[in-house]
Amino acid sequence: MDAPAVDLLAVDAELIWQQCLFAFEEPQVSADFAGLMRTWLDDTSWVDYVPHWLGGADLVFSELVAKLPWRRREVTMYDKRLPEPRLTSWWSSLGDGNLNDNLNDNLNDNLNDRPEPLPVLASARQTLTRYYSRPFDSIGFNLYRDGRDSVAWHADRERYYQEDPVVAILSTGAPRAFQIRPLGGGQSRRWQLGLGDLFVMGGACQHQWEHCVPKTATAVGPRLSIMFRHNLADWQPPQSGIYNSGTYNGAQYLR
Repeated sequence: MDAPAVDLLAVDAELIWQQCLFAFEEPQVSADFAGLMRTWLDDTSWVDYVPHWLGGADLVFSELVAKLPWRRREVTMYDKRLPEPRLTSWWSSLGDGNLNDNLNDNLNDNLNDRPEPLPVLASARQTLTRYYSRPFDSIGFNLYRDGRDSVAWHADRERYYQEDPVVAILSTGAPRAFQIRPLGGGQSRRWQLGLGDLFVMGGACQHQWEHCVPKTATAVGPRLSIMFRHNLADWQPPQSGIYNSGTYNGAQYLR
């Protein structure tokens, strides 16, 4: 059973707030995706990297850490159920318990059917939907409190029911290593993500590649990743196969 995260966060609240005391700017995303760099991992898999896509990332970080209902999930590792070494929260536009990432959908503090936790997240979701022609309808939040928090090699679950899903990760807080390698092992590639960076995995990335955030013995500050996903089971990509042309009209999903 997932335990409430109030006590888990209390010991780290001072550290997290100290991370964000310097000058704040009004949060906003770059609608023109200035500085976008696309890397083709193979013939069908790609990642996009946009440094500092989110302005005012420190304010977003501090407000989300303070207001989200954090949980520490249990995961299966080595045939045992163990506490996951990070904190998580979830928001969905659909109110569908199946999208709630195994959180208890009956909790009074769940975020389903409510506006995005911050207005800038609504703007980010709309901007990503228009640019990548995907109806992003849910947001996952992962808080890595220090170098001991991590996530093991994995590919996202969208691969089981969608062809070529797009997953967008907006990183706030201190930069942490984010690694990608071929599914099952092989040479990995690494990006340092934080401070408002946007990282998008597309094409066959979730089918052919896996990613992780490794532990580190180096002293690092907390990082909060904000993951935008499209979980609509009945949605199909445009027949043209051109997924980031901005031709998809996702207005019905931008509630």
